[in-house]
Amino acid sequence: MLRIVTDGAVDLPAEWYKEYDIQRIPINVHFGEEKTFIQDVELDQDGFYKLVDGKTLPHPKTSQPSPHQFVEFYKKTAQPGDTILSIHITSKLSGTYASCVSAAEELKDTYNVVPVDTLCGTMGTAFMCRAARQMERAGKSVDEIVKYIEGIRSKTYVILTLDTLEYAKRSGRVGTLSAALASVLNVKPIALLKDGIVDMVDRVRTRKAAIERVLDLAKENVGDSPVYVGVVHARDEAAARSLLDEAKKRFNVKESFLTDLSISLVINFGPGTVGLVLYPAE
Repeated sequence: MLRIVTDGAVDLPAEWYKEYDIQRIPINVHFGEEKTFIQDVELDQDGFYKLVDGKTLPHPKTSQPSPHQFVEFYKKTAQPGDTILSIHITSKLSGTYASCVSAAEELKDTYNVVPVDTLCGTMGTAFMCRAARQMERAGKSVDEIVKYIEGIRSKTYVILTLDTLEYAKRSGRVGTLSAALASVLNVKPIALLKDGIVDMVDRVRTRKAAIERVLDLAKENVGDSPVYVGVVHARDEAAARSLLDEAKKRFNVKESFLTDLSISLVINFGPGTVGLVLYPAE
């Protein structure tokens, strides 16, 4: 039996969990020293935004699942002897993949855990999880699936526009976030996740210009190639829908999906973030 596991920094459309039988290990959400929640288990999106809006708790931070949490999660979701394809957010920005590797080593006599570093995140990694299940159902081996993911990583683009720099500044997960840029708080930064790293690639004055720039950058990278498109948003569905409508007009879209940005990514990029994910439809 092939189990597919991913993590809480991956944005799967709600129906994919069941349709493609994908399990998601939650991340830990910390509000200062005193309050820690397990995403999805103890804290849902609405609850998270209430806490952030309330402003009574310190600024939230995330931590990856520990090797122990991975071990327990695998035991809960798989049977001894199963193969677990554990497909995770970029190891260059998170320790999740490293925790998965430790747990895989610890359980090697019970399960065949195959860790995969997608060098991606959000819906980019979600598309890889979906493709893994589709390939398995089509009779492909685990080795073939891993090879496919390793080949598609560099052709998957995640382009985000942030509504505020405050969260990115505090999280420290964004590469070229210069002091000069950080001091201009009334700009809309554009971030590109490519080859495992997030960099601020541009900044514009207005939300409208930011959405336009996201589309232009996407066009530069994928042109007219057939793509699956994902649009993610942190509590700005109107902006997300208009981005999706524009994307459908400008790209060779095979299928498109809209989903919420997960709590862990909202903590790193901030409420109001809207993003475009382009994944090759080969």
